[in-house]
Amino acid sequence: MNNIVIAFPKKEAGLNIRKILAQSGYNVVGVYTTGAQVLAGMSELENGVLICGSRFVDMMYTELYDYLPPGFEMVLVASHATVMEKEINNLVSIVMPFKIHELLQTLEMMEERASRLRRKKRRMPKTRSNEDEELLTKAKRLLMERNQLTEEEAHHYVQKRSMESGTGLVEVAQMIISLMEDV
Repeated sequence: MNNIVIAFPKKEAGLNIRKILAQSGYNVVGVYTTGAQVLAGMSELENGVLICGSRFVDMMYTELYDYLPPGFEMVLVASHATVMEKEINNLVSIVMPFKIHELLQTLEMMEERASRLRRKKRRMPKTRSNEDEELLTKAKRLLMERNQLTEEEAHHYVQKRSMESGTGLVEVAQMIISLMEDV
């Protein structure tokens, strides 16, 4: 479940929303009243959702949106006029006054989307640096020379050792190189 940060100029509004979300099982990590407090509170977190109003004493929601750390999304809770004022990509809005189920459904939708993106990202092949590719190639070359393996067999050997040991291909390649160069 994403971390949830709440920010409203009136602390009572934020505390009320935190109470509702906590009762529904959401992890609310902080309730703030200024944009600076919000950004400081989010700096320690990897991802999450910011639920906020449109105006703070130190900034507007548009500025806060521009400063959001990567991995954070924003839910703007504001009047219809404020919501219609600017069109910002990837900004979810809830028009005041709102029903509790609207907020909960919005958060469920955002969590599902974030979960899909995490799964998609995990399925994408990882790109290796040139240095890592060189290590892998060197380990395969050593295996091919010393054990008379084809390139495909050497790669399969490194893959198998990686899966068996639960370490990455590059770490296995480093171990192979250090063992074979010492001999």
